[in-house]
Amino acid sequence: MSEKPSPLFTFLGGNEGPWKVLRAEAVLGKKLPDFAFLNILPGPRESHVSKLATWRHSGAVSHERYVLRREHEELVKKQEGLGRPQATLAAMILISKTPQWWAFSQDERRKIFEESSEHIAIGMRYLPAVARRLYHSRDLGEAFDFITWFEFAPEHSGKFDELVGLLRQTEEWRYIEHEVDLRLIRA
Repeated sequence: MSEKPSPLFTFLGGNEGPWKVLRAEAVLGKKLPDFAFLNILPGPRESHVSKLATWRHSGAVSHERYVLRREHEELVKKQEGLGRPQATLAAMILISKTPQWWAFSQDERRKIFEESSEHIAIGMRYLPAVARRLYHSRDLGEAFDFITWFEFAPEHSGKFDELVGLLRQTEEWRYIEHEVDLRLIRA
């Protein structure tokens, strides 16, 4: 019987890795310690102790939340995978939401997330140019609730900035208390 791959990943910031940091900005809250490169490895943070890493954060690939069946099917149809050769640019956006957000019920969060903010609808407009994956960290006791990872070709960097700008104007973003935005290039 084959072993199921771990849904846990660890992001390591340090002096080595396949992604070179171009820019790191604290949009809300404190900035991260400085590091020049980022690596993403399977497994929990405890399995990736490195003297070369100045920063570590783990996240899990999990089931989709707040997504209806028809939205899921459209995402699957339009989304392209990570690791495409032409996608030499990436963005890692780390987010923590407010206690008020987490006090809402699931249906109240869905209402803000999609019915009011149109998070999925906005993101859908930028597929397949921008590939994305969400990592959940809240239940792991990490400093951020989510790691959002995006990959895109250089000619789509303006589209990515437009996407993020639109999302930051939504009602959902009023419930963000800490956000760090890193831009990277494949080393």
